Amino acid sequence: MSERQHGRPTTPSPRSRSAPPGGRAPRTGGEPVTARSALRLRLLLGAVFLPVFAAATAGFAVWAAREGPGDSPGTGPLTALAVICGLLALGAAADLAVVSARRRRSSGGRPPTD
Repeated sequence: MSERQHGRPTTPSPRSRSAPPGGRAPRTGGEPVTARSALRLRLLLGAVFLPVFAAATAGFAVWAAREGPGDSPGTGPLTALAVICGLLALGAAADLAVVSARRRRSSGGRPPTD
């Protein structure tokens, strides 16, 4: 049932199949079964960028509040930037929560030694 494209048979992409409800999709790659993300790096990046995005949110919000009518860049773009930075700060905070929970779970309640 495979079609030919440019002289080669095409097969359906394994990513096109959805996972069963409540389960994981079947493994299709060559990654190890025990592959994990770099939790220390994610922790470092979250710890660095959470305050950066929080400060940028506050800065853009204050700047937007002080803009007068006819000023450039205007309150609309500044408010949009404040909202975007706020969403990125929330994402960094959520990632920090997930990483710290995973580190606690993997260490069995003991503080991580790495």
